[in-house]
Formats: sequence, structure tokens, C-alpha cells
Amino acid sequence: MNIKEIKSKHLKYRDYLMHKKALKNKLEEDIKKTNENILKLKNDEEVFTKAKILLEESSMYAREQIKYQFEVMVTNALQFITGENIEFKIEFEQKRGRPEASFYVVTKLEDGSFIKNSPEDSRGGGIIDIICLTLKYCMLQTHNPQIEAPFILDEPAKHVSEEYINNVGRFLKEINNTFNRQIIMVTHNTHLSEISDKRYLVTMENGISKAKEYSIE
Repeated sequence: MNIKEIKSKHLKYRDYLMHKKALKNKLEEDIKKTNENILKLKNDEEVFTKAKILLEESSMYAREQIKYQFEVMVTNALQFITGENIEFKIEFEQKRGRPEASFYVVTKLEDGSFIKNSPEDSRGGGIIDIICLTLKYCMLQTHNPQIEAPFILDEPAKHVSEEYINNVGRFLKEINNTFNRQIIMVTHNTHLSEISDKRYLVTMENGISKAKEYSIE
């Protein structure tokens, strides 16, 4: 085998290894995103489950009051953020001698008809993010005894599109002003960070997290 043949084989192996490395990196990134989606789905499921338990374990009168508050609050959030004629509905069904709650998103069409879907089937993760965000706030507001604590959010509305993310920020600002409850939020989204009264940039240096206040001006 001469030098030319050796170089040719070397280039082929190099290209082969580069291709396999790129494929490996792509698979690792896909696995990471899948694991993130699994974690998000588990968190969403936890919010829905807690809301259902709260509704199901309340007395009939209290249940109807909470149901109405949840429906109005989430509907207002969906309409405010998306600008669409969309509603959040809670329906009860007797199963094994006890009421079980189911959540639905109802979209009203121009011809007077409507489409009713579960949140999971209603136009992707953005709608679920809005519902989960609002349900968390509803449960905080309706808790008895009253909780005098900040509303803490970790990457809220992560799957809401850029088209609506500004409205999410305006909605958070609105509930902050209306209910006079402090909101502490961790986010990478600049649109959401711009609505805050105080902003801190958190960086890591030598394994130590450092927070520095900054201005967007």
C-alpha cells in the first residue's frame, strides 16, 4: 500500500468518524430534549392532578365556587394571551361513587359551532403552559388558610410561541397588580424579564452562582 492509498483511507476513516460523532451528538441532544419534555409533562400532570384533587375533595358548594373561579381565571388568561374566543371548562362525572374532574379547552368558531378538546390535544404545549401557569396561581389564591407568599415561577410559558409571549408578560404584570402578590421568576426569555421591576443576571464562576442586578435600559 503506497502513501496515496494510506492518505485516501485515512480521509475516509476521518470522514466516517466525523459522521458518527455528529450522529452521536444529535442523538444525545434528542435524548436531552426528550428527557426535558418528559420532566415537563410530569410537572404538568402534577399541576392538573393537584387541581383535580382540590376540586374533587371539596364539598359540593365549595366545589362549584372553586370550579367557577378556576374557569373564569383560566379563560381570561387564555383569551388575554391568545386573543381568541377560547374557554376553559371543568366537567364532573361520578365514578366509583365519587366526583372526578376533567379539564377541557373549548374553541368557539365563527359559525357558532365549537371544538372541545382536552388541554393535551389543544394546539400544543403553549396552551398547556398557560393553563398550568394560571391553575397554579388559582390554587395559591384560593388556598385556605390564605398563603401570604410570593408566586415563584421557573421558566414559565416555555413553550408559548413568540407571537404570544409578550401577552404572557402583560398577564403576569396584571395579576401582580390586581392581587398585590409578588412574583419571583427564573427565565431565559428577554420578553418576560423586561416586565419585572427588578432583574438579576445569574452567572456561575468556578462552581459558584453569582447574582448581579442589571437594567435593560
